[in-house]
Amino acid sequence: MSRDVRNVDKSILAEKAKMIRRDVVEQTDVCGSGHYGSAFSIAEILAVLYYQLMHVRPDAPTWEDRDRFTMGKGHAAIALYPVLADLGFFDRSWLDNYTRLNSPLGDHPDMRKVPGADFSSGSIGHNLSVSVGMALGAKRNGSPARAICLMGDGEMTEGQVWEAAVSAPNFGLDNLVGIVDINKAGSDGYTADIMDTRPLADKWQAFGWRVIPLADGHDLDQVSNALNDALNRPDGRPTVVLADTVAGKGVSFMEGYWQWHLGFLGPKDKERALAEIEKGLN
Repeated sequence: MSRDVRNVDKSILAEKAKMIRRDVVEQTDVCGSGHYGSAFSIAEILAVLYYQLMHVRPDAPTWEDRDRFTMGKGHAAIALYPVLADLGFFDRSWLDNYTRLNSPLGDHPDMRKVPGADFSSGSIGHNLSVSVGMALGAKRNGSPARAICLMGDGEMTEGQVWEAAVSAPNFGLDNLVGIVDINKAGSDGYTADIMDTRPLADKWQAFGWRVIPLADGHDLDQVSNALNDALNRPDGRPTVVLADTVAGKGVSFMEGYWQWHLGFLGPKDKERALAEIEKGLN
């Protein structure tokens, strides 16, 4: 079911993506370790979803007709928290205690503790199944709510993803959107070297999904067009957006290196990273 799209200037979306990357660096500084690569690769996707397309109410996080967002790649929640704080789901001061004792903000989102987190994560591969249930419930309740599940390309090796994928068309869930962040990097190496799941488009089509390729997941015009198409032009089937992204995008010495999937910056590298983030994407 389509919903209104907010008219947000591209320059604002670019600033929000910068904010996400800056806050990822600062939160990692608090924590001592963080998922730079997989967080930076989704900054533009999160900016477009939350500031332009999704319908949520920060003052009413459990609003029944809200769009639901789940993170199969929950380790990248460090990129989601700045967005939720900026929108007013919780105070920005929470970011200062990321993962510290008694902080509600963990390495993975906990729906019981984080306002705006629609479902928890931990083990990779579960949240598409959860999103199928959310979309089916919305359909049966006559709600305009849509379910969006962001997954990683390494996550495509999880069998539960494909169990969920085969069930969604069976229920006609055109209010379900999957997004695969194809940043080509995992915790142990490049995804193509660990277990090559290509060609993904053919696989999703074979399972009955509408496939939208996103050639550059950091180009805001392309991201906006692809996600708007996925969310607001349903054709009776679930839709998956296959987003070609770069792990560590926005910091030159991280870009494309799987080794920055998880890491920590010393003072000089942190200063350099923040300067490159402030400069913006080329």
